[in-house]
Amino acid sequence: MERLRFASSLLPAVLLPAILVSAQSSNPASSSKDQSSVPASVASSPSTISQTPAPPIPANAPRMSRQTRLEIIRDFETQIFYSRTVFPMGTKGLKLKDGQTTPSGPELRQALALYGPAIKPGDPAHISFIQIKDDHIHFDINGGPIHRKKWYEHIQISGANGAPMQAGPDETQPNPHGTYLDVYFNKYVPEMTARQLRDLLYPVLDFNARNKEEAYLDTVPPKVKAAIQEHHVLVGMNTEMVVHAKGKAPKKVRERDGETEYEEWIYGEPPQDVDFVRIVNDEVVRVETMRVGGQKIVRTEKEIILEKPDKDTEAKQEDRPANAPSLRRPGEDSENAPKPSDGASPTPVSAPPDFPQPSGSPGPGSLVASQR
Repeated sequence: MERLRFASSLLPAVLLPAILVSAQSSNPASSSKDQSSVPASVASSPSTISQTPAPPIPANAPRMSRQTRLEIIRDFETQIFYSRTVFPMGTKGLKLKDGQTTPSGPELRQALALYGPAIKPGDPAHISFIQIKDDHIHFDINGGPIHRKKWYEHIQISGANGAPMQAGPDETQPNPHGTYLDVYFNKYVPEMTARQLRDLLYPVLDFNARNKEEAYLDTVPPKVKAAIQEHHVLVGMNTEMVVHAKGKAPKKVRERDGETEYEEWIYGEPPQDVDFVRIVNDEVVRVETMRVGGQKIVRTEKEIILEKPDKDTEAKQEDRPANAPSLRRPGEDSENAPKPSDGASPTPVSAPPDFPQPSGSPGPGSLVASQR
């Protein structure tokens, strides 16, 4: 009887570890089975949710409330993003309204030719200051175009007679590395969420890109994007595209072909394939590839055509004011003005009879010569 009681007391101690071991071995299998049965779209739901566009802002949305303003400022200030367009340097930033940016086209190219770019497509940047006004939202990028004063620069010290003393430089200094973006709305800044504002900023700012390369590829044409991903250089690319496709050139050689100066970027060394990329005025004009077997491949015809600004013409272009002085006489029309005939210059107009030409009298030049 005692043996039976002892055996019954040992039975749970022996069976309990076995049950635990079997449960542990069965749980991973079941969990892996459950995970494998879950679709990939559900497993990656956080990333897909962040990339799905937010619902559009209603047309009759009320004005942005104070609580939403604080949430927008807290969410976007010091936020890092990748630029999808170029920002000109200087106090003139970009304005975004209805998905269109201004300045654009020739006006933007002229600003870039005069002042240079502050941020290029694909460059990382951060939002340093946000100000929500009546009909637009102001974003300072990389510190803004002008350095803002620190809190201690606003302190004013008074002297013995109560006269204020200047503690530091009072003038604001320009910030060449900063710029700004203004997002305009029709009447007022409506109520919106942070995701809706990110969708409005997507033509200019990209908050979803993982790295600089991914952000830059979204700003180039599809043919250029495919070539960069295959590390292939096309005739017609600019230097920035070549760097993204092949990296920085290990060797660069400057040569002259007649009156044309060019730069040869050399990639690779024998016994591997060697690429010679010739660049003239920031454009690839010739690609020569030397194969391992001695085969030589030369490409000179343009494979892509990019919009190239005429910097010299746009830098010198000036708008003629309406009250600009004219060399025409009063009442003289442009049709009556003298015009060259067959390329010959017009006949010079003789002096009026009231002021006769001096005859025989020495001029200033002859008087000076006689004194010598």
